[in-house]
Amino acid sequence: MIEAAARIAGAVVRTPLVPASIRGRNLWLKCECLQTGGAFKLRGASNRLLALDAEERARGVVAFSSGNHAQGIAIAAHRLGIRATIVMPADAPALKVEGTRANGAEIIFYDRMTESREAIAAEIAASSGAIVVPSFDDPWIVAGQGTVGLEILEQCAEAGAGEPSVIATPVGGGGLASGIALACPNSRIVGAEPVGWDDMRASIAAGEIIPVGANPPPTLCDALQTPRVSPITFSILDNRDATIVSVSDSDVGKAVRWAWNEHKLVVEPGGAAALAALLSGKADVEEEMVVVLSGGNIDPALHARLVA
Repeated sequence: MIEAAARIAGAVVRTPLVPASIRGRNLWLKCECLQTGGAFKLRGASNRLLALDAEERARGVVAFSSGNHAQGIAIAAHRLGIRATIVMPADAPALKVEGTRANGAEIIFYDRMTESREAIAAEIAASSGAIVVPSFDDPWIVAGQGTVGLEILEQCAEAGAGEPSVIATPVGGGGLASGIALACPNSRIVGAEPVGWDDMRASIAAGEIIPVGANPPPTLCDALQTPRVSPITFSILDNRDATIVSVSDSDVGKAVRWAWNEHKLVVEPGGAAALAALLSGKADVEEEMVVVLSGGNIDPALHARLVA
């Protein structure tokens, strides 16, 4: 992970660690919503693409994503002159689709309820020779996302706060949470998933991977709609005894509003999931803990409605 941090140092920004207070307890907000591309995903994408050799870069890459990984791959690929094809759900937020397309990626849409994005990406790779870059089921991606944790440790030390006892983060496929778990072995990991899409919570409780059930409910957290976690991320979080909780649309809406009203931070629903867990009481607020705000790519009209 130290190597990943060195590799991507010129490709990502060191996002701020902002002091905050919830119910009288002092804590920190790690603002990945202010990352280039609006989310932490550029870290893993850059780490993977920068590690490709010349022959691999010439083949191009293909990825699948609801939006933030798509933009991360598109930005990283554009910078390196790599052809990128992204498989995105037809209901992906327009803002994320536009951001992906603006960076030169070709987009292939699919129905997230009836089609397999993995199968579509594999078919594209087989026919074109492109390299598949998963959004979380990849050690390069996990290492890149884990640089968030390394920055947290550095910034807490600079602030004289010491290592955080708890780090709370949104969980979709678990790449960010598992990367932070590896980077911060002395911190307890608390994750938050949307209700009905809480497959990591169910998997850790069962001791084995449990996919999302049939016909899951709609959620504002489009970035966290992952039908199945990966063996890599599950193993890391299960071994660390991570605590995973579920949050509702109402919870995340209130968290988006709180972030704006208290700190003027624009955070998307999925990016506010961990904050929602604290504000709603689903997870405990502990002194000097760190809460990751993982993304800020939200439709302006939706944001205006949530903060009104």
